[in-house]
Amino acid sequence: MTAMRLVQRMKRDWMHTGRRPAGLCGAALLVAARLHDFRRTIKEIISIVKVCEATLRKRLVEFEDTPTSQLTIEEFMKVDLDQECDPPCFTAGLKKIKAQQVRILTPKCAGGGGFSEGRMGFLNVQVFKNLHLQTVWFWL
Repeated sequence: MTAMRLVQRMKRDWMHTGRRPAGLCGAALLVAARLHDFRRTIKEIISIVKVCEATLRKRLVEFEDTPTSQLTIEEFMKVDLDQECDPPCFTAGLKKIKAQQVRILTPKCAGGGGFSEGRMGFLNVQVFKNLHLQTVWFWL
């Protein structure tokens, strides 16, 4: 029952999009087993769901980034969160854009692109506007 609720929550958080369900099922089985004090290893779960260890670890890391992972067992069983997370690929894209923004706006002496203080403020506004437009465009 707990594993099914975990998979449902993962689906609401867009973790299933573009992926085979075995990775989500494996992550849900592992978390549910540990919640109920069944000590199962990752290798045991891998042999059951037939996925790579790296895939299972990625799904666990993605689940860790959701608000559901911060709930206690009692809260998870009683409460359904209304909010949904952005898809993992979308948040990864935002992180990549922010890293590029930092690299561009870092002065030359610190190993970056080499813009002056006044120019950095202008570029920061431009990048923020572009990022906002991309976000709005993505959801339309």
